[in-house]
Amino acid sequence: MVSSLSSGADYEHMFELAPVSLWLEDFSALKQLFDGWRAEGVTDIRAHLAQDRVRLRQCSAALRVLQVNRRTLELFAADSLEHLVANLDKVFRDDRHDTASHELAQLWDGQLEFANQTVNYALDGRRLDVQVRARILPGHEHDWSRVLVSLEDNTAQFNDARRIQRSEQYARDLFEHSPVSLWVEDFSAVKNLLDGVRAQGIGDFKTFLKVHPDFVGRCMQEIRVIDVNQQTLRMFGASSKEMLLNNIGRVFRGEMHESFAEQLQDLWDGKTFQQREVTNYSLSGDAVNIHMQFAVLDSHRHDWGLVLLSLVDITARKKAEAYLEYLGKHDVLTQLRNRAFYAEELNRLTRKGPWPLSVIAIDLNGLKAVNDEQGHAAGDSMLRRVGEVLAKAVDAPACAARIGGDEFTVLLPGTDERGALALQERIISMLELNNQFYPGQHLSLAMGIASCQSGDGVEAAINRADQAMYAEKNRYYQQSGHDRRQLPTFPG
Repeated sequence: MVSSLSSGADYEHMFELAPVSLWLEDFSALKQLFDGWRAEGVTDIRAHLAQDRVRLRQCSAALRVLQVNRRTLELFAADSLEHLVANLDKVFRDDRHDTASHELAQLWDGQLEFANQTVNYALDGRRLDVQVRARILPGHEHDWSRVLVSLEDNTAQFNDARRIQRSEQYARDLFEHSPVSLWVEDFSAVKNLLDGVRAQGIGDFKTFLKVHPDFVGRCMQEIRVIDVNQQTLRMFGASSKEMLLNNIGRVFRGEMHESFAEQLQDLWDGKTFQQREVTNYSLSGDAVNIHMQFAVLDSHRHDWGLVLLSLVDITARKKAEAYLEYLGKHDVLTQLRNRAFYAEELNRLTRKGPWPLSVIAIDLNGLKAVNDEQGHAAGDSMLRRVGEVLAKAVDAPACAARIGGDEFTVLLPGTDERGALALQERIISMLELNNQFYPGQHLSLAMGIASCQSGDGVEAAINRADQAMYAEKNRYYQQSGHDRRQLPTFPG
């Protein structure tokens, strides 16, 4: 048989030794304050309190603490009830004012109890996150003279939650504001497609892709973009993530199909970390050269459900490399091929053909006189005009090059002397048009043609073309009355 509690002393012990903070308070003055406001016509307590912060302090002053238990003194670092009550302004401050109106509104609405998550402060300055629960005790509903309030300290949990939130925000900031374009993607559907191919007994995936090229496009369509950062939007010229993700087809196109096929091959071979250079497109249509790093996150190796891609824009570097390569093979002044490229191309043709090979040796007449009389700027202008003429007249696979100061050569692989003569006529036509466009200074070229049928005859053909060109140049100076001593002496 269980005996009943014999006296109020047992309740006193339960109150004093409870593991949560307990407060016995008198809310009767608060009820009187509420009754007065109702008599004045107040109906919306929240609006009433918000209109004047003094009213909230009136409510706080109307609450009288009668008793607290041991846990309350420990929690708030108070020596005694008197010490605590004397410093309630330090306990209920700052954040507390923002939540108190919620508790008061529950009482105003006729509820006999309320609950709320709020913030108090210990007397030593510690912030306390507490769950407040209050109940008007039975028998005191008419005047609110006895209210039991419990405070459950959940500061540790809230601190943990705040640390997690800060950590998540830190990670989000690193992602959003990274100077590198970052993409979070889901490749699980791609993995399922590859697994399906394996299940069919396919072992040679490279051959499979050749036979089924549409499989690459199908895999591309199954990629799900989860998130992108701000640098991605700037790189591809998108005003928002929605705008970019709704136009993915404009970003991944053209050459991307081939590079993605290589990416699939690597995934097939088990390479879940990859690096390669690819070409994407901005929403304005401009090509963007990219160095891509692709990694399946370790936690999703089993399903490829989370993949991180980092994209670095290397367009400027690619343009610089292309320009350096251009400079290595082109003459800056005339924009034609330079002597280095000419020598390399002549060596290649000598070894491999195709035959016959024809050569047109070209020299600009009168350059020295123009340089002497009008300056080198005028001479450079004449050389640029030769570049314009030859660029318009000579089409691939023929190659026009500036091989010296005023010396030019056109190599015509797979072309006999008849074809070379036809090109010479075209050059003359372009030259006449150029002189019409630049009427101030007449442009004149001396040309010589020769052909050969094999690599053994290339050097001799070049010499013959040079001899023919110098003979033509000699005739030009004889006809124009210039001093032939200005002509270079042909060796041999």
